[in-house]
Amino acid sequence: MEWQKVMERGERAGVPSSSNGGDGADVVKEMMDVIETVGLYVGYRRTQRKECLNLVRRLKLLVPLLEEIKEIDHHKLSSSEGLKTSLVNLKKALLGAKKLLKKCSCGSKIYLAMESEAVMSSFHAVYDHLNQALDDLQYDELGISVEVKEQVELTRMQLKRAKRRTDTQDIELAMDMMVVFSKKDDRNADSAILERLASKLELHTISDLKAEEVAVRKLVKQRGVQNAESIQQIKDFLGKFRHIAGVDETIDLDGPISSKSLQKCQSLLIPHEFLCPITLEIMVDPVIVASGQTYERESIQKWLNSNHRTCPKTGQILDHLSLAPNFALRNLILQWCEKNKYELPKKDSCLRSDGFSAESIEEISFFVQNLSSHEFEVRREAVMNIRMLAKENPGNRILIANYGGIPPLVQLLSYQDSKIQEHTVTALLNLSIDETNKRLVAREGAIPAIIEILQNGTDEARENSAAALFSLSMLDENKVLIGALKGIRPLVYLLQNGTVRGKKDAATALFNLSLNQTNKSRAIKAGIIPALLCLLEENNLGMIDEALSILLLLASHPEGRNEIGRLSFIETLVGIIRNGTPKNKECAASVLLELGLNNSSIILAALQYGVYEHLAELTKNGTNRAQRKANSLLQHMSKYEHLP
Repeated sequence: MEWQKVMERGERAGVPSSSNGGDGADVVKEMMDVIETVGLYVGYRRTQRKECLNLVRRLKLLVPLLEEIKEIDHHKLSSSEGLKTSLVNLKKALLGAKKLLKKCSCGSKIYLAMESEAVMSSFHAVYDHLNQALDDLQYDELGISVEVKEQVELTRMQLKRAKRRTDTQDIELAMDMMVVFSKKDDRNADSAILERLASKLELHTISDLKAEEVAVRKLVKQRGVQNAESIQQIKDFLGKFRHIAGVDETIDLDGPISSKSLQKCQSLLIPHEFLCPITLEIMVDPVIVASGQTYERESIQKWLNSNHRTCPKTGQILDHLSLAPNFALRNLILQWCEKNKYELPKKDSCLRSDGFSAESIEEISFFVQNLSSHEFEVRREAVMNIRMLAKENPGNRILIANYGGIPPLVQLLSYQDSKIQEHTVTALLNLSIDETNKRLVAREGAIPAIIEILQNGTDEARENSAAALFSLSMLDENKVLIGALKGIRPLVYLLQNGTVRGKKDAATALFNLSLNQTNKSRAIKAGIIPALLCLLEENNLGMIDEALSILLLLASHPEGRNEIGRLSFIETLVGIIRNGTPKNKECAASVLLELGLNNSSIILAALQYGVYEHLAELTKNGTNRAQRKANSLLQHMSKYEHLP
């Protein structure tokens, strides 16, 4: 791309011409080139986009200053060592800003999301360097005009404000990533989390995912990620995102770019234009979508049937969903196959034009009709089969909804048989993975009945009711509805008294619901904080991270801070910081910092429990995030006289 070439020119321009930074005029020109280059960067990662755009805007405010310095007598700039040093320091600060902005423009989206706090610390360091460099400039000796000095002062004030400002962490994103990282529960409900993450990280098209794989490979090659666990997490994420986008590939971060087409010797000979961009396999029935791109009919139809309304390759929103046969390309493929004695794969003749097989449609239609049968066994068999079909693939979820399966399922939630209730709530859980179905299920009035089963159903029914409420609460309007219909209290009860799996389902649902401010208050009044404290003390459950993540969310609410302050919670936090796993310590330090910044008595209590030496240890041996939290806590604690 043209802007990338410009950036490369800017990179070369930003390199000092000599070890002492060149003469003053050269340094000024290099700084102006740097600011021009960063103005051309595009595609900032969503997790840092706001900060990047603000920094670029502030850098552009320095252009008038540099233009005035550029007009100063060349001999004056070259003869004064003090002036040259201050200009070189400003250039170094600008190059540091440029390096950070480039990282946020071209770097791995997954890695930047995982290390969002570390990246924010880098921004703060850039602000400090720029401020110091601007403070060291000899404005009077340079003869800078009053107007420009005022503009520079404005820039410095903005940089100081930016360093003081602490934007609210995207806790929802952090929790979603933590749930996906967990390998203990791989149920279908997690697909909804993956889809939300893919949207937030802008990794939902084929081209997005290919670019991300290239960025991750560069990161590993440059030793940007030295932790083996982090590399594996990134690799797992890429694999899961590819799966929900309809592309199953082997990802080798250390090797060359991989794809299904490179795993088969024969396909190395196939012209690239003959391969479907989704499956990377030779096309048998190529069709053109509204964006002008060509795909294998079966693959693109599955994509569209999963409620995608964009072109997988370009991300462009499709004006219509019609598919036009690409006869010209098909003829070329057939000619090539004949010439190279290549046999095309056999196409499934049972598939209809919409990508669904007649057999699947007949089966689903049959079971949906039987949901309303007067015979108990027929109903029971129908709901069991609908449950399994909805679990199997996205297309089935769409077909079941399209053939009217959701209303009779909602009615069956109130059927006076515990096993039918169990199968029904699980079927609705599986159906609700589809975004459109989330609205349909809620609109049909399912939420009150799901809450009723959550209170009175079998253990498995209660677990899956909690998971269903979590899935439905992905939509903000459903968060409000579940809270208003008194769904939070029974979730808190399940958190206290359920099976291990039930506790985990309840915790995930309560976290999601508590992203709504009103629901935070409801959860606190329902007794969630004592329940979470119990989870912290039950090490065998393995739910310490989940409990601390919810507590971190509740600590931002005044009622939550007051409730936590009245419990023997601080001693437990200190114990986790002392004896927990690396992730436990990181989460505990985060909660203690959130509480301590709002209540000095909590800091004093933590000091009495001996937290100081454990935080000092954490600054040396903790995770990156734990080290940052521990340093912030120690800095905050230095204000108190109780320190040794």
